[in-house]
Amino acid sequence: MENLAEIDALVKLLDDPDEEIYQHVQEKLLDYGHQVIGHLEQAWEQSLDTVLQERIENLIHTIQFNTVKQDLNLWYQSGAFDLMQGALVINRYQYPDLDEQAIINQIEEIKREIWLGMQYEMSSIEKIKLINHVFYNQYGFGGNTKNHHDPQNSYLNQVLESKKGNQISLAIIYSTLAQKLDIPVYGVNLPQHFILGYIDESNDEKEYGVLFYINAFNKGAIFGKHDVDQFLRQLNLEPQPGFYAPCSNTEIIRRVIRNLISAYENLGSAEKVEELRQLQEILTD
Repeated sequence: MENLAEIDALVKLLDDPDEEIYQHVQEKLLDYGHQVIGHLEQAWEQSLDTVLQERIENLIHTIQFNTVKQDLNLWYQSGAFDLMQGALVINRYQYPDLDEQAIINQIEEIKREIWLGMQYEMSSIEKIKLINHVFYNQYGFGGNTKNHHDPQNSYLNQVLESKKGNQISLAIIYSTLAQKLDIPVYGVNLPQHFILGYIDESNDEKEYGVLFYINAFNKGAIFGKHDVDQFLRQLNLEPQPGFYAPCSNTEIIRRVIRNLISAYENLGSAEKVEELRQLQEILTD
């Protein structure tokens, strides 16, 4: 109860014209973190003072951004095992109040549709064709070719709602669905493109451990190593193992952040670019 009284008293001081008092109040409220957001939102609704409203908005954003940084750091330091969890942390940057369970439920629903069509004796290609049928034909997912640089292409909730995404967001959803069904599909960090590799789990030693590749941006098109070779030749790039082999979850989330930085640079959103660079820093420690 003492905390509540202090929070309320601090919120009342937010419109103090003395900059020093305001800075002190802000610091104290930031220390409280998430628990003050409800109080701040209430104060915002009750106020007609635009200066106070702006101060409250900035404060809420700072608290939420600090939480994203802490969440991303925790995900990274504890091994970055769950790719979907990493993508949801990045989602929180733009959509802090989102019901993340709704995203998980949507993915579970698509997974269930694929699972219903699964048969024990299916070959690896047949399994991918089944995922492709459900994901692209039934659910209507596809690459956003018209507005490729839109930052919304990188946020999972937007991709699930619009059914349009970029190479990496579609690949994250696609590989998550596959892995939930014990189908070994993982991200491959190709320059200027992001693809998926179907991992060869048999004893046959396949180069880079990949049986074949999948283009999640192009309706799950299946292709081979020679196609990757050709793509690299077109870019005048020397082949490197990292262009063919599955990459880590951290590398995938780094690339999501890079895409967002590029998208916001195009839009001239300097503040967002700066914040995303801070998120980038967390994954390079």
